[in-house]
Amino acid sequence: MRVLLKASMNTEKANDVIRSGRMPQLMEETLGNLKPEAAYFTIDHGVRTAYLVIDVQDSSQMPSIGEPFFMDLGAEIDMTPVMNSDDLQKGLSQLR
Repeated sequence: MRVLLKASMNTEKANDVIRSGRMPQLMEETLGNLKPEAAYFTIDHGVRTAYLVIDVQDSSQMPSIGEPFFMDLGAEIDMTPVMNSDDLQKGLSQLR
């Protein structure tokens, strides 16, 4: 299932990771493990935020998806199922 992951990072913890020089490696490892379809980074409600579109096959993947953000960045995470236009068309065709 396609899922939009929103990770809002704790500013102090993220600052520590940046100061230590580990942020590039952490992001590279995390993105390498999650293999997102898309990844965007911005500021949302005043904090560093990552938006990743990922494929989640089973709910048992949730700990391995969230823990790098929780442990290293003190992030708050939201995961929301999403559709692309092909998914929407497929879903709408089932309404007939």
